[in-house]
Amino acid sequence: MTVAGVDGCKAGWIAVIRSDAEAEPDARVFSSFATLLAAVPEDATVAVDMPIGLPDFSGRGGRGPEALVRPLLGERQSSVFSIPSRAAVHAETGDFTDVEAWYAAHRRASDVAFRTSEPPRGVSIQAFGIFAKIREIDVLMIARSELRERVIESHPEVAFWRLNGGRAMSLPKKIKGKVNLAGMEERRALLALNGHRRDFLDQPPPRGAAADDFLDACAMMLVAERHRRGETVSYPSPPGRDAYGIPVAIRV
Repeated sequence: MTVAGVDGCKAGWIAVIRSDAEAEPDARVFSSFATLLAAVPEDATVAVDMPIGLPDFSGRGGRGPEALVRPLLGERQSSVFSIPSRAAVHAETGDFTDVEAWYAAHRRASDVAFRTSEPPRGVSIQAFGIFAKIREIDVLMIARSELRERVIESHPEVAFWRLNGGRAMSLPKKIKGKVNLAGMEERRALLALNGHRRDFLDQPPPRGAAADDFLDACAMMLVAERHRRGETVSYPSPPGRDAYGIPVAIRV
């Protein structure tokens, strides 16, 4: 019955894992997504805040799931990035030893995105910042087809929207890159009403993860539980499929 909610973090991936419905969750940081998967049972349901399934060619607004969920989120819709083509995501795989190299790689990836989209568009800085993690999951999903039905894509703000009765959160988690304490408290209170213990939510995040990463992973864990019960809603419904047959949908 193991479920895991996962978010990317500075040290890799933060996972909030529950082994059964009555157990206290455990928050852990993993250096890679493959290591995380190896640490949970082979039938564990995993919900992750990261795009899964990539297009060969990107349309207006990115993939279909992004365009469908943005209208639900009101002022929070900017948290849903447009994801470009697989070619753009995989265009630059270096470690980028300095800021100049990073921006040069961003420009080259944007050039690829521009050529593989209609209307032509580049890549936002925010989206480029998560490309390495998107690639990490993409490689696994291509190679391991058995993961495709139990490792699902979700999105924290859409998950909070559903937990909040179909209403977007009124406060942002961050303002100008800094944590907004009132927005964090709004989300903690909602998570506490939906299956998480308040003392668990109030603990410091594991080393290598930020407080907002931890709360997002807690929300993802609730999505994983709902998916295991067959209760998630899919955007789109039914999910699309990319060229490798990987499901393309945000589920909450």
